[in-house]
Amino acid sequence: MRTYTSGEMRQWLGGVGDLAAAVNAATPLPKLLDLIAETACALTGYEASGVLLVDDDRHRLYISGSSGLSVEYVAEVNERRTITVDSGPLSGGPSTWAFRSGEPAIVSDILADPSFAPWAWLADNYGYRAMAAVPLLVDRAPVGTLNCYRTSVHDFGPDEVALLWTLANQAGTALQSSRLISSLTEQRRLLEQSEDIHRELTEVVLRAGGVQGVAEALARLQRRPVLVTDAAGLVAANAPHEGVQLAPEPIVPGQLPDGIGEVAQRNRVTAPVSLGREVVARLWVPGRLADFSELDQRALEHAAVVCALEFLRQRTATDVEWSLRSDLLADFLAGAASDALSTRAGALGHDLTRAHTVIVAASDGDGGPGRTRSLLSTVRAVAAQCEPRPLVTSTGGDVLVLWPESSRAESPAQAAERIRYVVSRPAGAHTATVVIGHRCERLADARAAMGTARAALELARLHGTNRVVTLPDLGVYGLLLQLNDPHELVRFSDHTLDALRKYDERKNAQLVATVRTYLEQGMNVGRTSAALFVHQNTIGLRLKKVEEVAGLSLQQPESWLQLKLALMAADVLGGAQPVVTE
Repeated sequence: MRTYTSGEMRQWLGGVGDLAAAVNAATPLPKLLDLIAETACALTGYEASGVLLVDDDRHRLYISGSSGLSVEYVAEVNERRTITVDSGPLSGGPSTWAFRSGEPAIVSDILADPSFAPWAWLADNYGYRAMAAVPLLVDRAPVGTLNCYRTSVHDFGPDEVALLWTLANQAGTALQSSRLISSLTEQRRLLEQSEDIHRELTEVVLRAGGVQGVAEALARLQRRPVLVTDAAGLVAANAPHEGVQLAPEPIVPGQLPDGIGEVAQRNRVTAPVSLGREVVARLWVPGRLADFSELDQRALEHAAVVCALEFLRQRTATDVEWSLRSDLLADFLAGAASDALSTRAGALGHDLTRAHTVIVAASDGDGGPGRTRSLLSTVRAVAAQCEPRPLVTSTGGDVLVLWPESSRAESPAQAAERIRYVVSRPAGAHTATVVIGHRCERLADARAAMGTARAALELARLHGTNRVVTLPDLGVYGLLLQLNDPHELVRFSDHTLDALRKYDERKNAQLVATVRTYLEQGMNVGRTSAALFVHQNTIGLRLKKVEEVAGLSLQQPESWLQLKLALMAADVLGGAQPVVTE
């Protein structure tokens, strides 16, 4: 993801401010639409842009405002190649798809995309080779599309689409405002105040006030406390009003509105902060939506847009920082030289000479890479509250953490429990299991400790999920995991079980499985036979064969202890895994 400079942020905010100013000046709709198209070109660098609006019958889309599109092209599309939204040969294009689906439509190569075939020759004649169509929504209903064109084949990246979404959202707000101005004289006064609100909120960002500054400005404007929570439900900003401060509430999926709306059970109004289709945060204010004036709702809309830009700036900066920290930990686990690592760590404000505790977490169940990325984001959000910052990376399905010892940070146990809690907090959400490994006085010990913790995680999840586990919690398993030389475990396990395994391979006698089940069933023949679906006499015969093959006397308790430890060692060896980072 690219990082946006303060100059680009200033240009973007200026463009959005120009739209708001044009609306407040009662700019005629055709000129406002042209301004939206011009703003899209100016902010994205695209060669042309058009604003398409649906007609009153909602059958056709017309290019109603443009920048960079030739007059002839606009006339040809509107008069002879009119885009339809219901049926017919001209209803399968990207603009129609974006309008009907509410999703962006991307055409990287106009000449190669069949959906653009009815207009391909025309676009090619005027030099257009790629385009993107983003739906324009007013009150969550489609009213048209914002189309952007490139003169060369172009793959529109996720950052570009996210920015087009944000501009389309603001353009939709501008269109709605323009319609209100044309019908209500009083609305002009409200929109002038709305411009003041937008200006005040924009100034907060320009002076680097951050999300907290936006929340404080909104609290002053609405005379209500304002809370901002991130996607994980953690507090991103909290602005009190007259001593009253909102506390975060548990998020219940399905109860949150898509746009500005109220959560009746909490007596709160919420507005999503969106980057493209992703809701990255939420604004919360107390009260009922019916008590909010049009200006109050407009202030929430403006605050959500400004917060989205601030979150985008923070995200790009944070992604770079976390990427550097992740690479540092990954290189350490891969065996990089400690001197070079210490230098890199120092540049990130991290002291590798202090004690660290190993923490390993993994999502429960088969969630795939998407679940791991979500868990990684949660762990980073928790780690962001710690100073100095922990080192976090991921490998396979595990998230690995080196948690520094500090009087200003949560304890490893508190951090592990918070990770587990945040992942599982939404009702019906996924769960995670977290293992707290060794406290390492020396960095050199952390690599082996990480491998031990990962093996412990795999063993722990065999006996339960959605919990925090320490090595002592695993009992003898935890003790075996901590042996310095795993080869001793291999030799002991093989010495005890190898003859039984070979006999099982030759005769399919299931001697090892019988011993394991017999121990698990409290050395009760009846329960063992029921578990294995064989007669009790068969169990007795198998145990006699175990004595004969293994050379053990099962009348001696030491023989059963030896078998039990050998099986546990085999389990530990099966769970052990090297630390190889991606």
